[in-house]
Amino acid sequence: MGSETESELTGVALSPDAWAAWRRQLLLPLAFTGGLASLGIEFAAARLLAPFFGQSLFIWGTLIGLILIYLTIGYYAGGRLADRRPDPTLLFRLTAAAALWTAAIPIISRPILSIAQTGFARISVGLVVGSLISVIVLFAVPVVLLGMVSPFVIRLRIRQLETAGNAAGAVYALSTLGSILGTFVPVFWLIPSYGTRTTIFILAFLLAVISAAGLYQSGARRLYLLIPVAIAVLAFFAGGAIRAAAYGTRVYETESAYSYIQVVRNGTETQLLLDEGTAVHSIYDPTTLYTHGYWDDVLLAPDFGSGRVPRRIALVGLAGGTVARQFTAIDGPIPIDGVELDPKIVEVGRRYFDMTEPNLHVTIADGRYWMATQAGRYDVILVDAYRQPYIPFYLTTREFFESAKAHLAPDGVLAINVGRTPTDHRLVDALGGTLNAVFPRVFVIDTNTRFTNSVIYATSSPISVDGFKARAQAETNPKLLPIVADALQTGDIRQVRPNGIVFTDDLAPVERLIDEIILSYIRTSR
Repeated sequence: MGSETESELTGVALSPDAWAAWRRQLLLPLAFTGGLASLGIEFAAARLLAPFFGQSLFIWGTLIGLILIYLTIGYYAGGRLADRRPDPTLLFRLTAAAALWTAAIPIISRPILSIAQTGFARISVGLVVGSLISVIVLFAVPVVLLGMVSPFVIRLRIRQLETAGNAAGAVYALSTLGSILGTFVPVFWLIPSYGTRTTIFILAFLLAVISAAGLYQSGARRLYLLIPVAIAVLAFFAGGAIRAAAYGTRVYETESAYSYIQVVRNGTETQLLLDEGTAVHSIYDPTTLYTHGYWDDVLLAPDFGSGRVPRRIALVGLAGGTVARQFTAIDGPIPIDGVELDPKIVEVGRRYFDMTEPNLHVTIADGRYWMATQAGRYDVILVDAYRQPYIPFYLTTREFFESAKAHLAPDGVLAINVGRTPTDHRLVDALGGTLNAVFPRVFVIDTNTRFTNSVIYATSSPISVDGFKARAQAETNPKLLPIVADALQTGDIRQVRPNGIVFTDDLAPVERLIDEIILSYIRTSR
């Protein structure tokens, strides 16, 4: 009975020669490499999509869910195939195919993602969604093939029924260990240091090397040895830009641990774009002080508070330092604390956006953490922490605004930049309602000249719309007069009343609301 069971489990006995023994020794390393590659591909997929679709919760949810579906298919198919053909040669051929397909992803995805960029420019939901689906489907083949590795290796390693649990445990342990490294190594080293596409090629190359080693057989044709060579050649010649500029001239691009960063020159302006590039985060024009955007409107914040030149300012979401430069040019060397999560954005600001003000103190930190650890008080706090076009939900909640209020002077002002469309102010209303739960007075100025943004101002100062207008009309600083004129003429200055909407740390559906706004805008713009 025992011999029959062993025969049933073993199926095809491994050859006793050295070649068979060599392949058997490679099975556990293959399980480890498969686990590493499958998780590494998942993170690389997210970063490959980020310059075109962003990194919202919904993109991550879609990607993770589909990767799990692909792995599920692979587990099932791998187990079935291993029972029918328990042949290590077949397994290594499957992983070699996974390596080749993985290496093809950066190349095949380029034209598809270019179509997505065209879709954004034309406001075509069909092109955008079609491109997203196409790129995600590209990852199906290698992930399904990698999902087949663990059950296949378990089948090949089982020699006796009494040791089946030990064989399965060893495979799952090494596969999981590989997945752990596939999480940390790409995120903390490969992608920030070498970029997404290079990371994908490295994962493909590792798979190809172990697959070629497993396919080695003395006296046989050795074309499989060309697989890692072919991948290395593809990686060498697959350079070039990550994403073309949607307009103007691209002068710089890079990937950081947080974002895809692109600097574009459009006429005399230098602009900072992040991730999918649907919003401008910073502007620098050496020929003029004014941006004709929300950066100008932020400079009016003191007139909602003390009416005096600010003594101290905090900028949460410094980006390229546009507001810091403007405040310094208009009001002199005011102490400014600038907080930015991404050190590479700070480097870009200093290199391309003239962010060299001696009165600007830059801190690399998460804005909410930084706010919670501060002891000083500010006359103006600006929150401008959008990430194309999303804002971290934890910077839109009552709890965060309470923390910010604790760091304001009694007549200080909290200003927050909010995206919208010409006709959809739902996000403005939501954040205005949340701020009303913390501050007694909340106001809004719309930016209508170049961009569709609004700036919300929250304060404890006893001010009204008429009081603000009176202060603005009495402005004597000539550098502020053009901004005042635009705000009074086109800003639709108004006070926001409580509306029953209060975002909290527990419930702040910012991303869902922004997605609804974007889809509504696309439908009405056809």
